[in-house]
Amino acid sequence: MPELPEVETTRRGVAPFLDQARLRGAVVREDRLRWPVPPGLDALLNGQTVRAVRRRAKYLLVELDSGSLIIHLGMSGSLRLVPAGSPAEKHDHVDLLLTDRILRYRDPRRFGAILWHVGPLEFHPLLKDLGPEPLGEAFNGAALHAAIARRSSPIKTVIMDNHVVVGVGNIYANESLFNAGIHPTRPANSLRPGECDKLAEEIRRVLLRAIEAGGSTLRDFVSAEGKSGYFQQSYMVYDRQDQPCRACGTPIRQMRLGQRSSYYCPLCQPC
Repeated sequence: MPELPEVETTRRGVAPFLDQARLRGAVVREDRLRWPVPPGLDALLNGQTVRAVRRRAKYLLVELDSGSLIIHLGMSGSLRLVPAGSPAEKHDHVDLLLTDRILRYRDPRRFGAILWHVGPLEFHPLLKDLGPEPLGEAFNGAALHAAIARRSSPIKTVIMDNHVVVGVGNIYANESLFNAGIHPTRPANSLRPGECDKLAEEIRRVLLRAIEAGGSTLRDFVSAEGKSGYFQQSYMVYDRQDQPCRACGTPIRQMRLGQRSSYYCPLCQPC
């Protein structure tokens, strides 16, 4: 599933071409995504100008003259810029038409979404209850410590909760906890303020490094230019069961936590 770094990589790839661009409409080949594509999308978008391309959590927000598109890539979706007139392939469900390019939405599993919203985006049901952005000023050690003060669940599960902080998916939760020296099963409310400072710092650092590497190659993910991400080449613990820890040489262990695979070093991340 594309996570925050993959979505941010996509945003950075498409934003220079979309910003202030005038849309010529849309082509919808398949409207049965996670939620139905808005009817009449072609007429709705025709003639509108893109005012901004933002990201909130794992949602891409394309702000137009009279409303906004909310785009989610789901499990296998991607957005790619292709030349105007490029023939569509299987799973190319929606095209946003620019002057000389097409922003093409591809989604083999159809778990993603393209929605239309009029009004302030922060009031949309999908966005209104989200926690702070991990790369924003509102997220720091103090904010994290306050958010987990009454949470006794494992810290890995808690930092993957979008009400606590958005966009920390499974890969990046594993990597951040390793870098912070915190065992994934530690009760969240057992973390001291200094540990929260370190964990917040590592969450930010890991995500920024992943964005710089173009995200991770997660089965179907490619950037807007059709390129794969390379962050997986520098994983410290994720998907490295029984391989030596890059810091101490101890074999990496794997366990199931909250229905997700968790990886940790028993020496660098003591219980």
